[in-house]
Amino acid sequence: MASRQFAIPNLNRRQLLRVGSIGLANLSLADLQRCQAGANIGVNDDRPIRSVIYVFLSGGLSQHESFDMKPHAPDAVRGEFAPIATKTPGLHICEHLPQLAQRSERWSLVRSLTHQSNDHGEGIHIMNTGRSELPPGLNRNKPQPTDFPSMLSVAGSQLRGPGGLPATAVLPRLVANVNRLERPGQRAGLMGSAHDPWLIKAASECDGYGACPDCFHFSNKPAFKHSIDPVFQSPNLQLPEGLSLNRLDRRADLLAEVERQRRDIDQQATVASLDRNRTAALSLLTSGDVRKAFDLQNEDPRRLDAYGRNVFGASMLLARRMVGVGVRLVQVNLGRGSTWDQHGDVFPALRKLLPPFDQSLSALLDDLADHGLLKSTLVVVAGEFGRTPKISKLKVYKLPGRDHWGAAQSILLAGGGVQGGRTIGATDDIGAYPVRDPQTPEKLAATVYSTLGIPKDAHWQDPTSRPYPVYHDSPIAGLT
Repeated sequence: MASRQFAIPNLNRRQLLRVGSIGLANLSLADLQRCQAGANIGVNDDRPIRSVIYVFLSGGLSQHESFDMKPHAPDAVRGEFAPIATKTPGLHICEHLPQLAQRSERWSLVRSLTHQSNDHGEGIHIMNTGRSELPPGLNRNKPQPTDFPSMLSVAGSQLRGPGGLPATAVLPRLVANVNRLERPGQRAGLMGSAHDPWLIKAASECDGYGACPDCFHFSNKPAFKHSIDPVFQSPNLQLPEGLSLNRLDRRADLLAEVERQRRDIDQQATVASLDRNRTAALSLLTSGDVRKAFDLQNEDPRRLDAYGRNVFGASMLLARRMVGVGVRLVQVNLGRGSTWDQHGDVFPALRKLLPPFDQSLSALLDDLADHGLLKSTLVVVAGEFGRTPKISKLKVYKLPGRDHWGAAQSILLAGGGVQGGRTIGATDDIGAYPVRDPQTPEKLAATVYSTLGIPKDAHWQDPTSRPYPVYHDSPIAGLT
């Protein structure tokens, strides 16, 4: 079963070209131009190189069933799950997060992140851009050129990636609604499409929710069983059979096909502009370190087991590998669409979701530490919002759940200089509103940018060269 889930077949020349839709063809022109020119905009070279892995739980994780439990609240608030002690005295989290509980010296919590929206599209825009303000004309189910740029796009405009790689990437899919319509705030918006982050499409198109192949449907949907393999397939960057490095000067056919794929994605791209970046694109094929980073098939089976042989584990492992070769900011979207959106069936759904989340995140922290990367890599876990303090029952579901709640959510931060075992902020007795140290998406974004070494006075530009500030607040205090 494991070989089917993670197998990457030997590809012939034509098959390799199709892989461009996963890897090469999703590199923007700006990515390639920065790689070729060796641009290093806005980086303070006096600081050590640091990276960020942003784990996004699309749909909105319930704080009551994870990191801000209220065991003494009324039944309608506290829910079914019990708290357990962590290694940090006085700090308790959900019973279904036992591996994280044993690693609390490596992470801290912010229990008071707050914004004003209870809408998925707005919340995803807010938490992906780090802007509580909404842009005019926001479409909740479609990216617009007037959207604020994602944190990945902003950081990508300020940083240099390794070799032929861009500085930022998102995997294994973008967040979409149940109709597969892309949510706003995940692209470059006002910056222009050339700055869209590098998308690594690696997850299967399964319609289930959760850690494929152990995925599920909510009770308001038809019966479901996962049937799509492999569940995760990262780009194969091996050269086609018979095409050696000393024959890359004969690559006209390969480049022509990549150019055709790229034109399908960016209608404004021209053959001439792509020609200027051929060397940068081909570095993805010629770099042994890069090819190895994408090759999960040859990973130690014990490490695959530690992460979990599912889409959650594979996504986290690929993120660690990308950071290991120098990608500066990687966003990992854990779940399709509204996976963590439990309007109903909240307790059985989380019994499915929390264990693989607990396992894969714990393995990521261990793996970063084993590779000497935890001190230099900030791990952030958040969603678009939290959940309502009171449990409710909708007629379309068999069992109760919780609705959207932007007023309070808990986020986890680890590594990158964060001191473990700390708790920033607090909510009231029912987990509804912050009562101490409220934090904003702007502060979270500033924490990410500061970790990456982007100067406080940095700016990005739109296509008309109008400057915009990177920072809109100061980083979250008390983490370091």
